Amino acid sequence: MASWSEFAADEPRLADGIRVLMQQYGPGFGYLATVRADGGPRVHPVSPVITDEGLFCFIIDSPKRRDLERDGRYALHSFPPEETDDEAYVAGHAHPVTDQARVARLAARAGAASQVDWRLFEFTVDVAMLSRRDSGSAGGPGEGHGRPAVQVWLDPHGGDRPADLTPVVPQARPARRGRRDVHRSAA
Repeated sequence: MASWSEFAADEPRLADGIRVLMQQYGPGFGYLATVRADGGPRVHPVSPVITDEGLFCFIIDSPKRRDLERDGRYALHSFPPEETDDEAYVAGHAHPVTDQARVARLAARAGAASQVDWRLFEFTVDVAMLSRRDSGSAGGPGEGHGRPAVQVWLDPHGGDRPADLTPVVPQARPARRGRRDVHRSAA
């Protein structure tokens, strides 16, 4: 499991593209998927905090927080932009941050209200994906929106990932270390 900082050092352009989509409306905004106690998925809107230190999220006392405390697996997807079908996605494990100085520093930066019952989680990155559409070929409603350019990064040290959780990326081209670039036509 790589930290956001490790991922960003390995793939700075990909990390920057994901950061831009997650923060396109100012503070971070995305959808967090967690694993319920019965194994089913749960999705919630959240405000991720991306800094040079890592990828974080302040989670209030809620079912999503209990999901992360019990089973740290998560997936985070960007909110869709108004003008494109671009999307960003990261997945990995969430861990509570226990260093109070770090919590205080990030709370001050993010404007997290101290009177709210929240807990800070740091999200590691096992998989990161950025999908961008060709800008010149957008059609009208119901028409193709151009050919997506998909970049996928897999943690090169994620060898303990179960085979059924390893993403299958068709038509992969060789890339640096843990990155794969994929170009698929719109279906």
